[in-house]
Amino acid sequence: MKSFAKITNKKILILAPHADDGELGCGGSISKFLEQKNDVYYICFSICEDSVPKGFAKNQLEVELKKATHYLGIKKSNLIIHYYKVRNLYLYRQEILEKLINIRNTLRPNVIFMPSSFSLHQDHILIYQEGLRSFKHCSCFGYDLPWDNIEFKTSAFIELQKRHIETKSKALSFYKTQKSRGYCSRDYVFSLAKIRGGQIKSNYAESFENIRIIL
Repeated sequence: MKSFAKITNKKILILAPHADDGELGCGGSISKFLEQKNDVYYICFSICEDSVPKGFAKNQLEVELKKATHYLGIKKSNLIIHYYKVRNLYLYRQEILEKLINIRNTLRPNVIFMPSSFSLHQDHILIYQEGLRSFKHCSCFGYDLPWDNIEFKTSAFIELQKRHIETKSKALSFYKTQKSRGYCSRDYVFSLAKIRGGQIKSNYAESFENIRIIL
């Protein structure tokens, strides 16, 4: 297991297959990274227009994503949204790879957060595969989404304070379309953070799969 030291003055890139994945997987860490004067960039590949509950506009998840990332403190200019159809990212594998390589060459991020290699969702595992292919010379970490995995390797941790988890929970509260999902609730967010914190003798933490680390 590895616990992160203070990270400062880095370019940190979050790869989210769908709106809300980045906040769920590392929302508390994003809050901490921004406190520590890092630049955080967030790429969303699908706003899941075909999965929006009845009664909401088709672009509602895009609206919620913008509100949530703004609350976390991510600059509007650092949020990149693509509009691939949910559960169909595999149809655009090469196009997604080329976009990621372009980001690598223009942005030159230092640390990448992406879905884990244990993910069971077809969109998540594709972003993991193409993310690793694109950023194999960067430090890469897979975020923790317990409902999406049968198993998960908690090989890296970011120690957090209560305020970071409060910020994560508040950011997720903007996702009105996801209110029925238990893992978006405040109780779930805090419970998972306490469990992961307990693994490193801390009050709160987020855990990650250590895919590749470059010191």
